[in-house]
Amino acid sequence: MTFSKLTGALFCGAMLAVAMPASAETALNIYISSQHQPDVWRKALDKYEAANPDVKVKIETGGNTSEAQAQYLNTVMSAKDTSLDVLILDVIRPAQFAAAGWTSDFPGKDMSSYLPAYAGANTVDGKVIALPAFADSQFLYYRKDLLEKYGIEPPKTWDELKVAAKKIAEGEGNADLQGLSFQGKAIEGAVCTFLLPYWSQGKTLTDNGRLTFDRDAAIKSLSLWKAFADEGVAKKNIAEVGTDDTRKEFQAGNVIFAVNWSYAWAQAQGKDSAVAGKVGVARLPAMTGGEQATCLGGWEWGVSAYSQHQDEAKKLVEYLSSEEVSKFMAINGSLLPTYAGLYQDAEVTKSAPWFADALQVVETAKPRPVTPRYNEVSEVIRTTVNAVLAGVTTPEDGADQIGARLKRILR
Repeated sequence: MTFSKLTGALFCGAMLAVAMPASAETALNIYISSQHQPDVWRKALDKYEAANPDVKVKIETGGNTSEAQAQYLNTVMSAKDTSLDVLILDVIRPAQFAAAGWTSDFPGKDMSSYLPAYAGANTVDGKVIALPAFADSQFLYYRKDLLEKYGIEPPKTWDELKVAAKKIAEGEGNADLQGLSFQGKAIEGAVCTFLLPYWSQGKTLTDNGRLTFDRDAAIKSLSLWKAFADEGVAKKNIAEVGTDDTRKEFQAGNVIFAVNWSYAWAQAQGKDSAVAGKVGVARLPAMTGGEQATCLGGWEWGVSAYSQHQDEAKKLVEYLSSEEVSKFMAINGSLLPTYAGLYQDAEVTKSAPWFADALQVVETAKPRPVTPRYNEVSEVIRTTVNAVLAGVTTPEDGADQIGARLKRILR
């Protein structure tokens, strides 16, 4: 190479070096359910960006049910789309996504600081496949003002709840006031609707992947919910009610008792709520003679296997799953912590006093059946619950359908 050519090459290289930024900015896209207060997560992400100025995080929202979210993410992941880096997943889904090769592992991650249920939900065959976002379980929300007005204690059984709801409704004389709202729509919440009284009778659905279905307990479970609608305690079209419908109706002051997840607390206390300051939270009732039971929920952070920023995405997830952020979201979003100690934290309990009694509920909540074919199990149960509540089939026939179909799935 001649001197003039060498000089020209060096000049061009120097100009290119000047034109290139010293440190390229990393843009991460994170998928968060529209139901899970993305505006509050945004504040946590703003703190992360301030501490990591070379990273910018954009939130993509979508779906207000677990099924809608899963359907969207299934499409994105099946296409090996690189547009999403971090995903929020229902607690029932990390194992499915990992099995499909859609998420990346966290090698060497110590899970001992998290609540055991979530350490377990995010670990498969010794591999950490996701990290906890927040804990959850179902609770009984109730109108504290109305129960006090009629001298009624929070019910310990579903029969007690029915009696209390009828007494209050009769006394109030308001045709728009529902006694109980729960999830009857054919969504994931309807699986828990079925399992609450089923578990309360001391029955299980599976044991180490083996079907342990009990027909009589299933009939009693389906009959319980159908009776609430038939007797006017729940609305006649309860088969159309989803999770956020329950939240909205309770928040509007149109429901005495409601079965819902922890996220409903913050919104029930908001400036637009008709029941702010009038809400109580308790453990869900039991079947008469049975044990109180609730359904384990919660959401997890996964890193897309197709993200082009693996290290940066995992670092972000480590932050979002940290005790610092868990506390921030508990105080500002009323999302249950994944760290046991935070349930007694003074700042957390000042924001949501009932969290002080929530740890025992979360720790004893039961997980839905653990199986690679969970999507099929869920579809069987939720569609049958919906059919019974819609009057399309009877509790007896519904129980037979669940038993027969699950037997084919869980051989």
